[in-house]
Amino acid sequence: MDFFLLVAGITGLWIGTELTIGGALAIARRHQLSEFFVGLVILSIGSDLPELAIAVDAGLKGLLGNDASGVVVGTSIGSVVAQIGFVLGLGGVITYLTLPRRFVFRHGAMLLGATILLFLVAWDGHVSRVEGLILISLYIVYVMALMNGENVPEQEPSPMAGGGFSSWALLMVGLIAVIFSSELTVSSVVKIAHAFDISEALIAVLIIGLGSSLPELSISISAILKQKTHMSVGNIIGSNILDTLLPIGITALMAGVAFERHLLFFDMPFIFVLTTVVLAFFVTKRGVMRPQGLVILGFYAGYVIVKLTQF
Repeated sequence: MDFFLLVAGITGLWIGTELTIGGALAIARRHQLSEFFVGLVILSIGSDLPELAIAVDAGLKGLLGNDASGVVVGTSIGSVVAQIGFVLGLGGVITYLTLPRRFVFRHGAMLLGATILLFLVAWDGHVSRVEGLILISLYIVYVMALMNGENVPEQEPSPMAGGGFSSWALLMVGLIAVIFSSELTVSSVVKIAHAFDISEALIAVLIIGLGSSLPELSISISAILKQKTHMSVGNIIGSNILDTLLPIGITALMAGVAFERHLLFFDMPFIFVLTTVVLAFFVTKRGVMRPQGLVILGFYAGYVIVKLTQF
């Protein structure tokens, strides 16, 4: 039964991403938004709803006296690593990913800055309510700056461009389908893993971390196949900025978050190094091609191997 649910989840992901990309492209044409902006803001927020839902649930559990810090921190870190290591690496193997240098410097600096900020606020092993508010505030300021400065069209929109209510409805239906299908897929994988006596801790760090990135994976790969690489890269960068700041920030604001030392001193530096390598590829190589994609996937494979040896 779990296998059939897994197939149903994957099928739902495919259908949902088709609807999501179609709606997003229509909205971008109508409102003269760049594909990168749509991926960076609209798609990243929508595809990160699973992580945000986990964060709110963990915060509520914390208010009731049940600490769920490990779930939200593990999911956020696992999602960031999976998105920039697996999703972007796989995208580079499939096609040539490029970004204008001004985008790389501006949003790459934000991504690295968010990583450093999270490391600093978690230095003492605990993220307080005030520190959670700081994380959330930074993300809000960032999005507001984007809305004021990034909505410049890359090309003139077609006079026949859609993007009205029907396109927004299509986008929302697609995102809901992607999110629901990703949850179905993750739960099926977890049950299958339990059936084979795989460690629950391993599932939390690797399978759920990767599983919560299924919306980004589906949307990014679909965008790549439609030759919308800026939207794909924007979705990954935007999702990583959000995952670094919002889920942990929301949970911390509600009930505080305990941050395990091994995550602070291994996973966080790994994210910073991998992000720096990826951004360097976009600057020095003018993008991520198959060789760079394989290098990025190699980093991710190494991370998985190290995490496996911890259990």
